[in-house]
Amino acid sequence: MNKTELIEAIAKETGLTKKDAGKAVDAFVDTVSKALKKKDKVQLVGFGTFETVKRAARTGKNPQTGATLKIPASTAPKFKPGKALKDLVNGSKK
Repeated sequence: MNKTELIEAIAKETGLTKKDAGKAVDAFVDTVSKALKKKDKVQLVGFGTFETVKRAARTGKNPQTGATLKIPASTAPKFKPGKALKDLVNGSKK
């Protein structure tokens, strides 16, 4: 499902116009992105948690040349699904 299909599904589910559903999706993405940029955690009970994790600097290899290169430390976004979402995806009856 891409963004357009998500907006259409939300519009159908809520009775909102596609324009309003699009604004809601954009607002959600922007809000979560800004929170993660500030290193905040966004927890949606029953769905999951968006957070950031620190990745240490490490040494890697270029697969084409075999040359060693340094990969700098970074911060990456992470999503951890909640129990209810895991159960739904795995077909548990709850």
